Amino acid sequence: MSFSRRAIASFGVALMLAGGTGLAWAGGPSFDCRKAQLPAEKAICADKKMAAIDVLANKAFGSFQPEFSDKRQIARSLIADRNACGADAACIVSAQNNALETYGTVPSWVQNYNIALIGKKALDFAAGTSNPADQPLPSSIGSCSFTHIAMLTARIGDDPLATASPEAGSAASFTNGGTAVSYDREPGLVSASVGDPVVMCLISIPRDCPQGDVRGRVYYAVDLAHKGTWALPDSQHMCGGA
Repeated sequence: MSFSRRAIASFGVALMLAGGTGLAWAGGPSFDCRKAQLPAEKAICADKKMAAIDVLANKAFGSFQPEFSDKRQIARSLIADRNACGADAACIVSAQNNALETYGTVPSWVQNYNIALIGKKALDFAAGTSNPADQPLPSSIGSCSFTHIAMLTARIGDDPLATASPEAGSAASFTNGGTAVSYDREPGLVSASVGDPVVMCLISIPRDCPQGDVRGRVYYAVDLAHKGTWALPDSQHMCGGA
């Protein structure tokens, strides 16, 4: 999806330049809601929590020092993620949370709000389908798809998760090609079984990465059979790591 120059800039010049905002409402957002035109902008202006998160992202961007990519290009990518959500609150908050993660500071209440909204979206997504078929792995922030558990093992090796030691961590693979990895014994995966239907929603895409390194995407998932949930990355290391 392509974005107009106005749409990219609409998140607030402040987010990209760390200053020079328009008139902001008390408590946020960082841009002038009287000039909001995009669905995502209007949704942020209508939600006090999303408006407050926008202010946090604006402030965090100011001290952000990227390791691998251009600072303004990272901001443009994050803004594009958010604007692509339209008025979808679960998607917008996932994009906002992803921005804060990228900039290096995420309050726990933002993460909790993100999980609450994306959890509801995942359940709503599943509600209308009694026998879901596999769909491709989600590729955009806030999008969800059906899949099934193909394998449950320790983090390293092929030992079955059910009998692996607690120190061995957790890992899962899915029939749509997705993966989930944890250094801990993840309760949602431990309670699951191979073959369980799952809804996976993409909630984080690392944006400060070496070119071609796409590791570290985070998916929120709901096991529709055993009702377990998890929010885990697709690899042991984030992009740029070992």
